[in-house]
Amino acid sequence: MPGRRRSIVILSVSAGTGHMRAAAALRSAFQEDDPECRVSILDTFKYTTPLLEKLILGTYMEMLRHTPALYGYLFSRSERGRFLSGYVKTEFNRLLSRFSAARLLKYINEHSPEAVICTHAFPLGVLSAIRRQGQYGCFTVGAITDFIIHPFWVFPEVDLYLVGAGKLAEDLVDCGIAAERVQAAGIPIDPVFTAPVDRKAVLSGLGLEPGLTTILVMGGGLGMGPLHESVQTLGSLDLPCQIIVVTGHNVQLKERIEQMAPGLANPVRVLGYVNNVNELMASSDIMVSKAGGLSCAEALAAGIPLLIMDPLPGQEQRNTQFLSSAGAAVAVNGVRDLVEKVTRCLNQPALLKEMSLAASRMGRPDSARAAVRLIKNRLERCRPAPRGLQPLEIE
Repeated sequence: MPGRRRSIVILSVSAGTGHMRAAAALRSAFQEDDPECRVSILDTFKYTTPLLEKLILGTYMEMLRHTPALYGYLFSRSERGRFLSGYVKTEFNRLLSRFSAARLLKYINEHSPEAVICTHAFPLGVLSAIRRQGQYGCFTVGAITDFIIHPFWVFPEVDLYLVGAGKLAEDLVDCGIAAERVQAAGIPIDPVFTAPVDRKAVLSGLGLEPGLTTILVMGGGLGMGPLHESVQTLGSLDLPCQIIVVTGHNVQLKERIEQMAPGLANPVRVLGYVNNVNELMASSDIMVSKAGGLSCAEALAAGIPLLIMDPLPGQEQRNTQFLSSAGAAVAVNGVRDLVEKVTRCLNQPALLKEMSLAASRMGRPDSARAAVRLIKNRLERCRPAPRGLQPLEIE
């Protein structure tokens, strides 16, 4: 907008790390496009409802850790529209809006953004609820961060949806969203995934052999899943290979694997939270990981075959099904199955190549930049007169 610095607000939630990483990727792409652009990322739950954040996100994480089957049951029922949808979805968002809307609108007012982008369904639901009341008028974008369209993401008040693949765009239209409001730009990942990588330099820098088959093992930002058992098993494989394991923020897990690694037959390099995932993926031959939406999108962008270890019920299972049906991933059920499927892949180079090609066909390394282009284009086309934001009266 001439004469004025562009301002963008991105609303997310730190449930895991994927939603915030998508927000950071969009910020990088906006600032790469326009260094003067002001991009603010807000951890919405933490800012608006810190007590509810501890209750809801705490319950969510504990359920994933201790009763994943229960979470899967609730997710499946809500996905089919028979539970936590319809009336319950409306009431849930109304409850969250009651506690969140006033502070959220105050924050948005202070930043005067041209657009508000949500990389989590919670803030999108709050903004949609208060838009229905006529008290919010910013151009609003929903960037869906999984390879699935869940009813909790679907709001007719949203101006533009960004989804990970063409099939998901069709699914969103089937949910009643106008086709012109949906674009398959890809799940937003860091623009650095478009940069070339020197495999030899990366592996040498880690003290590993550039010519040796390399397996990358990841458990997301929280280091979840059976990483210790997986590394122990892969490190004992009767096949020449080397392993890079990323434990994220899980310091105790990193220390446990470091203590175990020297006794394994195959070389193991243990890393904590890293900022060069793109280099590690591009330098590896196969990846063993959980099925978070961002991790899967990054693997596709890197064209790396993906073995998904014990996907959690809910989003991870749906991501796994989507990528497996495309030939880019294989589901793994337990450590014994991991041995069998890794061995099969390593003994069949043609299979690895086929999976890599399937991943590359689906991969969108330029997704964050594509999102920026789409948003800017829509803003230029519609550029409505400022409707303004008004103080919210909570009933």
